[in-house]
Amino acid sequence: MENTFAAFKLYGLMMTNKKKQCSLPDYHGLKWLDDSLPIALPETTRDWLDCSKHGLRQRKTSGLKSRSTVKSLLQSHDWQWPHRSTVFISDLHADGDALLASLVASGGIKKTGKDDYHFKLTEQGRSMLFIFGGDFFDKGPSNLRLLRVLHMFIKTGARVRLLAGNHDIRVLFGMRSVGQTEDPHNGHFFIRMGAKAIPFLLEIRDEYLSDNNALKAMPDEETCIKRLFPTEAWWQQFPEMASWVMPPESISREMAKIKHKAERFEMLCEQAGLSLREAYAAAVKWQQLFLSQEGEFYWFFKRMRLAYRKGSFLFVHAGIDDRIAVMLRDNNTGFLNQQFKQQIQGSPFEFYYGPVANTIRTKYRTIDMPLSGIGAKQVRDAGIHAIVHGHRNLHRGQRIALRKKLLHFECDVTLDRHSRRKEGLRGAGAGVTLVQPSGYILGISTDYRDIKVFHPESILADAGDFHATK
Repeated sequence: MENTFAAFKLYGLMMTNKKKQCSLPDYHGLKWLDDSLPIALPETTRDWLDCSKHGLRQRKTSGLKSRSTVKSLLQSHDWQWPHRSTVFISDLHADGDALLASLVASGGIKKTGKDDYHFKLTEQGRSMLFIFGGDFFDKGPSNLRLLRVLHMFIKTGARVRLLAGNHDIRVLFGMRSVGQTEDPHNGHFFIRMGAKAIPFLLEIRDEYLSDNNALKAMPDEETCIKRLFPTEAWWQQFPEMASWVMPPESISREMAKIKHKAERFEMLCEQAGLSLREAYAAAVKWQQLFLSQEGEFYWFFKRMRLAYRKGSFLFVHAGIDDRIAVMLRDNNTGFLNQQFKQQIQGSPFEFYYGPVANTIRTKYRTIDMPLSGIGAKQVRDAGIHAIVHGHRNLHRGQRIALRKKLLHFECDVTLDRHSRRKEGLRGAGAGVTLVQPSGYILGISTDYRDIKVFHPESILADAGDFHATK
């Protein structure tokens, strides 16, 4: 049964003889949002498990069996909920409009005008925790604008946590390796970005290097090529250097990938109207902006973490595997984040091809490091009963997946304009996942007509219908 709720007022959801309260967000300042949202932000609710394949991943099993498994898992463990409402937004991919619209969808800000800085924290926003699930870079209209809007939001005093995504780390390693192309471990990371690097380089060129003298201090094109492309020494030494962490077939595949990208990069730059001297100059400027303490975006990677845990929930970009499960069982997320910080400040090679990196890039494919039933049990034994992540984009809002009897909330709802246009989705994107202290998880997306509501207590009580009472 669907129920229309007035936003952010408290209602009793009746289950057996108990009464619980669920807070729905008030959407403040809707008139200032981009008018190309495909549908209005939803104000009606639906039991998450009643959303068929758009609510619960159904692969090699029936929806009824999947529901039964979910109920069994809920019966087996006591869930610990965050002490404050927790907002999860993931995979913004350089789209500042998607960030603002998603923050409005959370109830955390009020949009007060058309410009980026025209917003303020709401009363609810001041008490919330906002976790951003990574992949801030690539695809969308403007990397720099997204980060500026994000920084303005942080400066309101909001509680904010930033998690690393694979796109973020790939850009970090790629730009950082410029000028280090003789390094047999790391000399390929710039070219490894391939065509995906070009829009960011163009954006930096257009904003910072448009002056007639901007390239005056840059070397000639031949020298720029040597500082961007892996040298002959890299091609000779990388296979041997990589052999201690990569099987032969993976090394061959990596070498072929780098060769293909190196052969195409100059042509792709030329097609985009970007010279190799400009590409090199833009990469050097990126280093100044992001790696220098005086740089405008130095704060970004300094704030970044690999994982964040609240109660029974682990927030990451992509997922986990058995090696991470052991770390979670024997240590905690603080240990994971310490490992992450040490590794990204060191050799990109050791991180990218090591155990921690799978957390930002797994899609639970056969080629990814596996999560087994034993690993899932180790995670549950650590008190973690739900993985909340992005990375795998969806077209009809958030979805629950069961992986080795461990609940995964998949929360990449395709926010950025480029991906939406490419994949046939209408308009701009907005979406947010809310985890509430009262024991509710809400999935809100402009690509699904209802707010998806997951409430373990009502599932265990077999009370699927919500009855709203003021």
